[in-house]
Amino acid sequence: RNFNTGRFARSDSLKLMSAVSGGLLTYVYLNRNISGGVHALNIKKAKDEEKAVKLTARERRFIKFASVEFDGQLYMTPQDFLDSVVEQEPRPRLKRKVLTLNDIHKIKDVTPPLKKGGPNMFRSLRDKGIISYTEYLFLLSILTKPQSGFRIAFNMFDTDGNQRVDKSEFLVIRDIFGGSLRDHDMDENTRQADDYIDDEEGLQRKHKVDTTLQIHFFGKKGNQDLHYEGFYKFMDNLQTEVLELEFNEFSKGNPAITEVDFAKILLRYTYLDTDEYDMYLDRLLDRVKAEKGVTFSEFRDFCQFLNNLEDFAIAMRMYTLADRAISKDEFSRAVKICTGYSLTSHLIDTVFAIFDEDGDGLLSYKEFIAIMKDRLHRGFKVSPYGIEYNEELLDED
Repeated sequence: RNFNTGRFARSDSLKLMSAVSGGLLTYVYLNRNISGGVHALNIKKAKDEEKAVKLTARERRFIKFASVEFDGQLYMTPQDFLDSVVEQEPRPRLKRKVLTLNDIHKIKDVTPPLKKGGPNMFRSLRDKGIISYTEYLFLLSILTKPQSGFRIAFNMFDTDGNQRVDKSEFLVIRDIFGGSLRDHDMDENTRQADDYIDDEEGLQRKHKVDTTLQIHFFGKKGNQDLHYEGFYKFMDNLQTEVLELEFNEFSKGNPAITEVDFAKILLRYTYLDTDEYDMYLDRLLDRVKAEKGVTFSEFRDFCQFLNNLEDFAIAMRMYTLADRAISKDEFSRAVKICTGYSLTSHLIDTVFAIFDEDGDGLLSYKEFIAIMKDRLHRGFKVSPYGIEYNEELLDED
């Protein structure tokens, strides 16, 4: 009996030791595998974060607003582009629409020829069109170009100097806008490979699809030439369309916006804090005794002046030398020199009412230019009143 008891005791001990050993082995195995899984997740997360860091502000914004894709490449619709310029967030959607070849063919049918374009083309097309990433960069550059720069832009495309641009010339220069995307990470053989896919985000891929701009400029068959007059008209129409969108947001169908609304449009893309923003509006309210309103023509003229801001800054530096404040007459004269046209006296009075710090009738042009540069780079900045502010974009510019 004693022997059996000892045997059973040893048996129980062996069972206990086996259970403990098995538990330890299981713990070690699971711990190693769980740790490995966590480690793998951490590596993936780090890679995703690294990829996000490499994307520029423009790339991130394009990806954010692009609502359609075809053959793995992301595209904006005409409406997406307008939204990306004047809205803080894209329109709600469950996922991107995947276009079929039939959808691409339909785009050719609805895209108007250049001679039938106008300042409402993008709004009319809405989601019936596609804009590639490189074309997005090209369109953004148009919005901040002075009219004097239209000819320079056209001559860049006209590589053989024959005063007309064909489709192949357009595609070469268009791709220059996106050429810095990853070029520094590629060798020459990779860049020249016909089947090269530029990125994992679907921003640029090597396939031949006629976009809305290509059809609009060069016709359905791609065999028409683009002349300067048509190019100028397109750029002018696009600038007007975006400005109309902003103006109509505040005008609510009226022919004019209030002076306060004008100030809100100018300040909406700046990185002023709330107190500074309110200070400018309160200052204007105190100084405007009778509202006359700002017409679209006045608003457009002022925005065209902002596209000449660099020339204005140079003129002011040469004129003032000592960085002194400038009077309304000096401001008006400098605008006329830089743009070739005059702003109305009421518009100049409104600008001074906003930016004249102490009410002495003089404007600190340095402060004015700094804030107006923020306005000029709309669509990439964040403030409580507008779009995302991004130092990276400013460095790129």
